[in-house]
Amino acid sequence: MGVSTSALKWQGWLVGLVTLAGLLVFAPLGLYVWASGGGPVAAERAAVEYVRVTGCRIDPASRRVVAGVEATGRPEGPGEYIVTVEFRDAAPPDPGSRTAESLVKVPGVAAGATEYAEAIGPVWPPATTPWCGVASATFTRSGPAGV
Repeated sequence: MGVSTSALKWQGWLVGLVTLAGLLVFAPLGLYVWASGGGPVAAERAAVEYVRVTGCRIDPASRRVVAGVEATGRPEGPGEYIVTVEFRDAAPPDPGSRTAESLVKVPGVAAGATEYAEAIGPVWPPATTPWCGVASATFTRSGPAGV
């Protein structure tokens, strides 16, 4: 029960052609991902370093959570931050739990200056203490550097 040499030769060619086709399809995709360098994720991580939550309280009139947000200007120039604030009932999130989020815009942050804003969250249950934190942040320059 031997396999003929011509069948082995064709199997070898088939493996070679499938490998070549895979390289032609996936090599450009790999180069694209490699060349992109993860720019947006790195920029978002850098924006989070300039933003923090300074307070987390429940508004007595509306029972909504209010988070104080502080944004510090970046050295490359003035701009604005869009901050996503996360509201939870515990600092480490429970596995599989969903958290409430709110967006807050902090406009006109000059280089080296500090600006403040408030993020309004959901109505909070009376028996729990809220935890507020920065989920993500983006920075957009609004003018020339050094102005």
